[in-house]
Amino acid sequence: MVRNIVVLGGTSHPELTHTICQHLNIRPANVLLSKFANGETRVEIGESVRGKDVYIVQSGSGKVNDNLMELLITISACRTASAKKVTAVLPLFPYSRQSDIPYNKSGAPLSKASNLYNKPDFPYAIDTAPQTPRSENGLSKSLSNGVDHVEKSLAKTHIHDFDPSSPNEASYSHSKRQSSETTDSTQSVNGQSSSTNHVPENGAKSNVFTPRPGYKQWVAQAGTLVADLLTCAGADHIITMDLHDAQYQGFFDIPVDNLYGRPLLTNFIRQNISNYKNAIVVSPDAGGAKRATAIADSLGMAFALIHKERRPTRITDRQNATMMLVGDVAGRTAILIDDLADTSNTITRAARLLKKEGATSVVALLTHGILSGEAIDRINKSDLDKVVVTNSVPQHEHLKRCPKLQMLDIGHVFAEAIRRVHHGESISVLFSYD
Repeated sequence: MVRNIVVLGGTSHPELTHTICQHLNIRPANVLLSKFANGETRVEIGESVRGKDVYIVQSGSGKVNDNLMELLITISACRTASAKKVTAVLPLFPYSRQSDIPYNKSGAPLSKASNLYNKPDFPYAIDTAPQTPRSENGLSKSLSNGVDHVEKSLAKTHIHDFDPSSPNEASYSHSKRQSSETTDSTQSVNGQSSSTNHVPENGAKSNVFTPRPGYKQWVAQAGTLVADLLTCAGADHIITMDLHDAQYQGFFDIPVDNLYGRPLLTNFIRQNISNYKNAIVVSPDAGGAKRATAIADSLGMAFALIHKERRPTRITDRQNATMMLVGDVAGRTAILIDDLADTSNTITRAARLLKKEGATSVVALLTHGILSGEAIDRINKSDLDKVVVTNSVPQHEHLKRCPKLQMLDIGHVFAEAIRRVHHGESISVLFSYD
């Protein structure tokens, strides 16, 4: 029995909390988690945590935002109650995929609201505009204070933004001719056309965003924000498993232990895949190649890669990307390795390709089986013979609906990690593949 330790469980995954406590031979701490009538989160800790090591188990699944807020409030409550140390145990780290926002080849975002600064005729890029605003035609030749030149520039701007389909077009015709005559000599020197009104031939304005060289999309770093929230709430340590992007560990100013699910998957292959030496490990995308090759090398197995030949520029077009297999899977059992499956679109399309290339059976091994939306139905109709996931997120409902699904328990892994951290021991043994 581990002494001077308190394990609190959130509402996201109570089954995992009980499993961890059973391995530690302790009972879960008494805590009240509920909602007020207006939807605010209520947290009350029903026992003393003063001077104790507190471990709060909360997975980033289900209602992610509510679970995250509940975790933050619980951490703050333990810190206020004079806990010696507060550790957040996150089997599935929330918002770990937020940086995967697609760009198109020119570096522009997928959609952009139309305004003056993203029109094709705007002279400067967003991050290369000069410090001091100035006119395209240079300094005014007038000996006055430049008022005439400013008025001409404003008139020209109004003409550029003018819609020719408007019924008031006639009222601007005189001003347009005057502005064209005034700027004709200057534009001829620069080699530009006197007509600067970029309007399509059909008379309708185009809302397509065409970025200038050097344009950069600014994306909110949700991973950094979550790291700062956990730190500011009072967390002293983070324990998680198979971060989707390992660089998220660098966003924290506190220790982060990123446990691996690979030892569990490796043992499953040894014990459940007959003649696994002749099977082949397959990564469904280039991003997971390092993870898959680590398992293949440890078991002495062959490796193959599925490559998306044409990368889509829109989220809605991802499922239509052409997939190409690099490797030979004919007559073999193909083992798909990935860290996470949400909609299951990637692994089901990969299974179809592997069966088409001659694989005898396809088994998918996943650390985090979120399986949201139509994922279960998609798996049931797919060419996958078996899908193996861990219980980093609740799986009891998924197991009822999907006969192909099999679950691996990770409670003992987190329990051993908590025990070793509490006693100041090394946790490197948990990374072993043997």
